[in-house]
Amino acid sequence: MTDVRLPSDLKLDPQGLIPAIVQDRLTGEVRMMAWMNPEALQATLRTRRATFYSRSRQTLWVKGETSGHELRVHDVLLDCDRDTVLLLCDPVGPSCHTGRDNCFFQPLSAAAAPSQGGPTQKGQGPTPDEAEVALPLLGALERLLEARKESTGEKSYTRSLFDGGVPKIGAKIREEAEELTVALAEETDDRVASEAADVLYHVLVGLRHRGVAWRDVLGVLAQRLGTSGHTEKASRKK
Repeated sequence: MTDVRLPSDLKLDPQGLIPAIVQDRLTGEVRMMAWMNPEALQATLRTRRATFYSRSRQTLWVKGETSGHELRVHDVLLDCDRDTVLLLCDPVGPSCHTGRDNCFFQPLSAAAAPSQGGPTQKGQGPTPDEAEVALPLLGALERLLEARKESTGEKSYTRSLFDGGVPKIGAKIREEAEELTVALAEETDDRVASEAADVLYHVLVGLRHRGVAWRDVLGVLAQRLGTSGHTEKASRKK
């Protein structure tokens, strides 16, 4: 496959590099940042596997080449100044060298003063200051629900749903969906938003009960983009 012609006004730094931000194309999670030179960008566009430039080793490197945690590139975008690249990817496994899904897990207040234990090493669990990972809201909620599911402490409302299983979760989804229907017909926009949030929350509980990831749901929606609803439903019947 021949190389893609890069824009002539692509803005590289004095070292001939451009920063590349990696984002999960479905959830919006920012996974990592690395550097590219034109050769790395060409390789990424050609192979659809994220390829970067190592400033320390002064060579190209393919994300996941040794770990298997690759980044499958769906789209490559430039910002308005053409000095930053955005990779919209389907990540395979964690993207951070520490073993976390993304590299952004240290609040600035914690990063300003190194912890007594030193830098976090690969495979090491998060410290209290690192527990808040940069996730889109629904990703953060999904993680919280999973924690409630595994909790052995005092029962919460969420844990009571998990303990009640599909009968209780399903009943709540039906109840909240009916309340949303009423709100759509008769109530204020604020009430519609509130009832929709209740439905979504209980749907997420059901997904966690079954072990189905929110990203899997987004993947199904992504596949349906641009497809007629009638066509999609007809294909399901077959």
